[in-house]
Amino acid sequence: MVIISKYIVPKGYFGLTVFPFIFLNRKELRQNQVLLNHEKIHLRQQLELLVIPFYVVYFFEFIFRFIKLRNWQAAYRAISFEREAYENDSDLKFLKKRPFWNFIHYF
Repeated sequence: MVIISKYIVPKGYFGLTVFPFIFLNRKELRQNQVLLNHEKIHLRQQLELLVIPFYVVYFFEFIFRFIKLRNWQAAYRAISFEREAYENDSDLKFLKKRPFWNFIHYF
């Protein structure tokens, strides 16, 4: 389910996925198939980790990466979940062939 909200999506980002919703900051982004695919990859990751553990792992991985890299954006892009989503978001058939827990390969 896609919801448009400029208040929920953090400044500097286009979308945010909180199972089972995809929040986008602008209505026209509904047409952006690559962005939607990126967020759908996060939905799959969240399901595979039973939602709450996904957020716990995401948070601690971000903290670890931030301490190591000392850069907010670099830490965000280095999170395994983000690396998988960014590397595969342009492949609109990725989710059909994606193995279970595929994000493990990005740690």
